[in-house]
Amino acid sequence: MQDSQQYKEKKAFFEKMITLYGRNVVLEVLQDTTVEVHKLHLAKSNKPDGSIKKIMTLAQTRNIEIVHHEKNALSRISKNAKQDQGVAIDIYSKSYQHAREIQKLQTFKLIALDGIHNPQNLGMIIRSCAAGNVDGIILPKKNSAKISPLVIKASAGTLFKIPLYFCDTLEEILPQLPNTQVYALSLDATESIYDAKTSARDIFVLGNESEGISKEVASLCNKELIIPMNRDVESLNVAVTAALIAFMRS
Repeated sequence: MQDSQQYKEKKAFFEKMITLYGRNVVLEVLQDTTVEVHKLHLAKSNKPDGSIKKIMTLAQTRNIEIVHHEKNALSRISKNAKQDQGVAIDIYSKSYQHAREIQKLQTFKLIALDGIHNPQNLGMIIRSCAAGNVDGIILPKKNSAKISPLVIKASAGTLFKIPLYFCDTLEEILPQLPNTQVYALSLDATESIYDAKTSARDIFVLGNESEGISKEVASLCNKELIIPMNRDVESLNVAVTAALIAFMRS
């Protein structure tokens, strides 16, 4: 029983781990003492000067564990051999949690992302949601942009200011949230976002940049909403749509 509990606690801990890479990103992370760092990874081939020296000094000052790897092993950790620059860092983020935690919430307004691939869009969505009236973002691991340096840059420092709920797919998690109104943003809808009668538990689903919401996810939505457009403009960037939803009056 004790071993089982320890396993669950260890699994819950590592589920909240985000791995980032690149020398500038790692420097920024280490300089921000509000970010909890679990471990720093360095390639053995790095020369201990310049930015690497600064990174190591900051990590040692903060008593962060430093692990040296062969370049191939470091690339497996960063999952981006071309851009990791021989550096990766594990961040423990309390705001990054499994979507099953949503079940514990009594009320919420969430934005769910279905097939958002552009990291800049994801970063701007996070920024808008953090600034607006949104309680969190559901971000599937499959068929979606990953948390990366580009996402962090586009989010302008807001990545850890709003809960990010991860899951494998939206098809997995949406059926597990009873008594929830799930809205699909669609160009084919007839009801405006400004006329929608929201509830205590709302999820607004935003689809892929070019193809919109998948048929599988659309079938799990209760209603469709549209953003009224003028002057024959067909659609908005998904990050702009997220900003409108984030600041929409309840």
